[in-house]
Amino acid sequence: MNAERKVTALKVQKRNPNRVNVYLDGEYAFGLSRIVAAWLQVGQVLSEEKICSLQQEETREAAYQRALHYLSFRPRSEAEVRRKLLEKGFDQLLVEEIIERLRAERWLGDSEFARLWTENRTTFRPRSRRLLRFELRQKGVSEDHIEEALHPLAEESELAYEAGIRYARRLTSLQPDVFRKRLTAFLARRGFSYGTIAPVVRRICSEQEMEQPKT
Repeated sequence: MNAERKVTALKVQKRNPNRVNVYLDGEYAFGLSRIVAAWLQVGQVLSEEKICSLQQEETREAAYQRALHYLSFRPRSEAEVRRKLLEKGFDQLLVEEIIERLRAERWLGDSEFARLWTENRTTFRPRSRRLLRFELRQKGVSEDHIEEALHPLAEESELAYEAGIRYARRLTSLQPDVFRKRLTAFLARRGFSYGTIAPVVRRICSEQEMEQPKT
């Protein structure tokens, strides 16, 4: 037979107004987020089953809020969110439920994540398709979503040129041989092959020479 307990007080926590302390039969029982505690009323009688359900709902809400907080800093892949929630101690079934909820609410989706990641990298820190592919794989993105994100990109030589010409502006005071070596090493770090790097470096060096004032 299930024991029943009466809600005798609901007190908003002083340090966290988004949480409520629940008192049953005159004693503190547990804390709940305000969204979970919203339907409770003083004088209400709760069965053990209902108390258990409330606590499960609280865990579910905590996992959801944790995921939203993690996503608030920058877009994340599904694998990143999954890994974060598991690290925080939430069980696998609950984590998958939260992932599905975030997908449904469009907070999460690997197709959009891969597109945003690729666009951001290409705009602010251009790199090779190979390095972009590696980064997205590290984020747990599927090959289909990676291909979809990489498809609209410019040719590899243009990506290398875009990366190289930006970096070259920092090297204008260097001697030509040092300029060439630094630029070549930079493009290699950005994941471009030598076959792509060599003609791009020649192109940039030629443009730099043409811009030098005649003496």
